[in-house]
Amino acid sequence: MAAIARRTETIRKVDFLAGPGNAFVAEGKRQLFGEVGIDLFAGPTEILIVADETADPFTVATDLLSQAEHGPDSPAVLITTSERVGRAAIDIINQLLPNLSTRELAGTSWDRFGEAILVDSLDEAWRLADEYASEHVQIFTKRPREALEKMTAYGALFLGEKTCVSYGDKVIGTNHVLPTKKAARYTGGLWVGKYLRTVTYQEVTSSTASGELGRLCGRAARAEQFEGHARSGDLRAQKYLGDKYDWIASSDQANL
Repeated sequence: MAAIARRTETIRKVDFLAGPGNAFVAEGKRQLFGEVGIDLFAGPTEILIVADETADPFTVATDLLSQAEHGPDSPAVLITTSERVGRAAIDIINQLLPNLSTRELAGTSWDRFGEAILVDSLDEAWRLADEYASEHVQIFTKRPREALEKMTAYGALFLGEKTCVSYGDKVIGTNHVLPTKKAARYTGGLWVGKYLRTVTYQEVTSSTASGELGRLCGRAARAEQFEGHARSGDLRAQKYLGDKYDWIASSDQANL
């Protein structure tokens, strides 16, 4: 990352770093941000599942572990309206972990960051899920598409039992460079706009308009005690509208 951000004898310098990675990639982006642009500063992988009484606890447990194995600090959260589903999912996770080849990572993550939260209603579940603003949110409810109307803060939604985060990770084709650590409350994932720059230009073509703008600029700038800014406006107000300013009159360099 340092090589492409700063150039070497054989590698050209880039202006923008984008893409997923581990903790070392995230730290590299953090250190290089400012010298180059970055897509986002991503933390550990996150999964949150919203489930009602129709959810299959075995599927819930399997999918929670699918993301917990990313690392020892990957949150896996279940929000459910069904105590039966919640308790069963926890029991199944404990049964599945010993036979999972990545049990050391997934088990550590589940022990440290795993949660199962019982709520009274789906409305409460949607509200709480938005507070978490998780990177990946799976919906195991009778009407999964309701989440599209009820939720606003998430990296990506996975609707229904037929869809899972692992599909997003490996095969389904949607962007998977997504915000973590509640960043979904203010930004989305990587998209083509991240590679574009918005630039502007200004040109005042009317002398009268420039003079009138100069008057406004002078007043606004002096209200903020920016005298130098104000004088740029004064100069044009005098040049184009005939206004008079002492600071210009006292200068033998002004040619107005």
